[in-house]
Amino acid sequence: MERADARILVVEDEAKVSQALAQGLGADGYDVTIARTGEEGFFLASAREFDLVLLDWMLPGRSGLEVLAALRRRETRTPVLILTARDAIEDKITGLDAGADDYLVKPFALAELSARIRALLRRGKGEAATLLRAGDLELDRVGRRVARGGREVELTLREFELLEYLLLHQGRHVSREMLARDVWKLARRDATLDNVIDVYVARLRRKIDGDPARRLLHTLRGIGFVVREATP
Repeated sequence: MERADARILVVEDEAKVSQALAQGLGADGYDVTIARTGEEGFFLASAREFDLVLLDWMLPGRSGLEVLAALRRRETRTPVLILTARDAIEDKITGLDAGADDYLVKPFALAELSARIRALLRRGKGEAATLLRAGDLELDRVGRRVARGGREVELTLREFELLEYLLLHQGRHVSREMLARDVWKLARRDATLDNVIDVYVARLRRKIDGDPARRLLHTLRGIGFVVREATP
């Protein structure tokens, strides 16, 4: 489901951030509700129907992760995107394992947040909580498993994070700069890091793209990479 009038709950205690989100997302046509505390966010998410929750990690009283865990215990399937200044890979894993559907590190560009929101809304509530798919490739974000055509694919942690990011941006160009910032968590990229990224992409391609005719991971010369289904 992707529609401009989707209902979004923003749980954020910093007034300037929540106001900026309300204005920016409201300008895109979304119906935005603001909660200032974890308790208020949990109450609203439990009592009303939302299409997406933007959830700050560090909240007064009940933390974002506590709110998320409580919602998942109630079997609430609404997609949740965590917003946080915590940028360590271990923190991201913790958030995803707790039931988050996506994770965005502050500060972030509103354009990227909007793109992630559209991706989550397209996947819909039933599937967004656990699975990312492209053709016959499946990535289970909770179980941290990957399969292609029903065959399980063994990936390292970095390969998993790389594939996850590419699938979150499925059909859209992903630059090396985006991967350096969001997967490797480095503010600046250089030739050495570009080489490392290329090595990991090559490893990932060997593991998930055995048949060149059904290739999903494509390199765009001078631009970056994209995951998309092969055309017949």
